[in-house]
Amino acid sequence: MDHQDILKRVKEDGVKYISYQFVDINGVVKSVDAPIERLEIALDDGIWFDGSSVEGFSRIQESDMHLRIDPDSYAILPWSPEEMRRARFFCDIYTPDGKPFEGDPRGMLRKSLAALKKRGYIYNVGTEPEFFLFRRNDNGSTHPVPHDVGSYFDFSPNDEAVRVRTELMHALRSMGLEVEVGHHEVALGQHEIDFEFTNALRTADNVVTMKTTVKAIADRHGLVASFMPKPVFGINGSGMHCHQSLSDLNGNNCFHDADDPFRLSKLGRDFIAGQLNHARGMTAVLAPTVNSYKRLVPGYEAPVYIGWAQVNRSALIRIPFAPPGKDKAVRAELRCPDPSSNPYLAFLVMLAAGLDGIDHHYPLTEPLNDINVYEMDAAERASHNIISLPGSLMEAMADMEKDEIVCSALGSVMKDAFLRSRQHEWEAYRIAVTDWEIKRYLEMS
Repeated sequence: MDHQDILKRVKEDGVKYISYQFVDINGVVKSVDAPIERLEIALDDGIWFDGSSVEGFSRIQESDMHLRIDPDSYAILPWSPEEMRRARFFCDIYTPDGKPFEGDPRGMLRKSLAALKKRGYIYNVGTEPEFFLFRRNDNGSTHPVPHDVGSYFDFSPNDEAVRVRTELMHALRSMGLEVEVGHHEVALGQHEIDFEFTNALRTADNVVTMKTTVKAIADRHGLVASFMPKPVFGINGSGMHCHQSLSDLNGNNCFHDADDPFRLSKLGRDFIAGQLNHARGMTAVLAPTVNSYKRLVPGYEAPVYIGWAQVNRSALIRIPFAPPGKDKAVRAELRCPDPSSNPYLAFLVMLAAGLDGIDHHYPLTEPLNDINVYEMDAAERASHNIISLPGSLMEAMADMEKDEIVCSALGSVMKDAFLRSRQHEWEAYRIAVTDWEIKRYLEMS
């Protein structure tokens, strides 16, 4: 839409306020809000804001930042009351001298995708974000007790979870997301909503939109929506499996080869080899919290070991079955990302790792089709050259710092900000005394 189309649309929609949104280094949505009367000026001139207090942005002496609106990201916030209806735009961030800010996750992904387009490719991603719905306690606090008793794909016509999930899907569709399916997941209180497979920037925007919307709608029902990777001990955690492919500029799937047993092209195999080669270096970005590594353990369907397969869900990368004649359905599913990750950074490093494989033709290991890696002992895994993902955030950060491709993809500004943020989290976690420690050691020691 051009500026006049936007102004007309906003007036027709009865919008009173605009939320100009962006994300910080950790993927947390930030917003500068203004009345509708300022929209025309904002479209022409952008919005200035102080970035010195935003995680990963700038030092006090370099605090001025400039938001430039992405007109195609317009959407009404469906939970806002009609008399104060709000809409949002996503924005890219620029420095005072008019240059794209190198600490802007969305802007850096956009830049990477533009460079990829010059190579003749489009990076497509489809995500499967999982989340829990919890009840609040009577005293207003939150304890992770699921609010339903359903399991994988369960349905009941009187299930409150179905009603909430249906409202969530309706809200997301009203914001322009093409929702494909929503269903109950394996664990109690766990859900998944999947949407269209499309270019990586739009998908990242969709993930951010979904998380914000799910939390807002859940709150209207007195529930807490959580995208925490492992909120409850002893049951499955929440992942964000990412289905990926490269297409040419005409929309043809470059991962497809009808003559290959997996229907996977040489380019697709090289892309997978690159991601496997950089799997440990990417993990800090794809699983960025200390809690992420409570999910990445054997026994709960989360991938731990680095390998690929077609039907084996214990492998890090899976090639889902694509029916004959469905060329665009050939894709690679990376299963280690979780929904606490910043999707812009996640897709940025995933793409860089895959392209490194294409550029250097790393040898691809044999598929793990007939092997359940979880049932193998360490010696058996070693005999198959199967290594594991990092076991903690600290280990993952160390691997990331050694990975030149991952660090280069982020750029020095964003890499330093990300590692600084994660180091602060690790230090806070390291000195915390948990209930488990009190129970185990208080009287023993």
